[in-house]
Amino acid sequence: MIKYIAYCRKSTDEKDKQVLSIEAQIVELKEFAKRENLFVSEFITEAKTAKTPGREQFAEVLRKIEKGQANGILSWHPDRLARNSIDGGKIIYLLDTGKLLDLKFPSFWFESTPQGKFMLSIAFGQSKYYVDNLSENVKRGNRQKLRNGVWPSKAPYGYINNPKTRGIDIDEEESKVVKKSFQLFADGNISFTAISQFIFKFGIKREREKPVKVGQVKNMLSNRFYLGILKYAGEYYQGSHKTFISKKLFDEVQKQVEKIERPRQKGHNFAFAGLAACGECGAAITAEQHIKKYKNGTDQTFI
Repeated sequence: MIKYIAYCRKSTDEKDKQVLSIEAQIVELKEFAKRENLFVSEFITEAKTAKTPGREQFAEVLRKIEKGQANGILSWHPDRLARNSIDGGKIIYLLDTGKLLDLKFPSFWFESTPQGKFMLSIAFGQSKYYVDNLSENVKRGNRQKLRNGVWPSKAPYGYINNPKTRGIDIDEEESKVVKKSFQLFADGNISFTAISQFIFKFGIKREREKPVKVGQVKNMLSNRFYLGILKYAGEYYQGSHKTFISKKLFDEVQKQVEKIERPRQKGHNFAFAGLAACGECGAAITAEQHIKKYKNGTDQTFI
């Protein structure tokens, strides 16, 4: 008797509305198994993309097949099992070695014959083609957006994505906070951390109600988007969005950023000065010299 594992998957990033939800797949597979008189030992579900290898629950299914705990897989369609060549190849190899005796799909014909495996490999290939083609279409759409001066991703701080126009608009409240942070930083004597705390106080934060990371603050203060210039995949485009940071203010901020990244030495020539940098914000790690004098007239220098 063939013992089947039912595998249901739907990725959160799948755009296809025709793909059944995991709950709907379970219902369909139960009805199919009852109709076809199939013995299903368990249902394994997963909400993860199949574009790349590395799905934990799918690997568990294969592990159980290899150990002989089951010898059949029941799924809605071959694209639920694999959308990449590695996972598809693993399924076909298990069929070749006899550890996997059968595959059942309510929406796809399969028999464990040379013809059946050939048709299965075509189905896996079509699934991979769908993913590759979708990715290329997204990239093509992004390039056209950039040529039109529209940022194709999440809006930077101070801006908001407009779902109606699919453009980028100024956020009236948040932009005031961002502009003030630029002005504070341009005045000097303030750190990236202090700017993070300042904007956090006015509601600009990252996930889980945490202050913006120091590196993100530095990126914000150096982002030429605020001048109307888009940088995407190493290329520059002229943006069509409105700006609220002047070039003069932006240039003054860059001078302060450079001072933090490359501090001036004050009469000392420390070894390795300027070579080490903070892994989070990129600012250069500095050195200091202190001299301690003792009562006996001697002194000691600390670096």
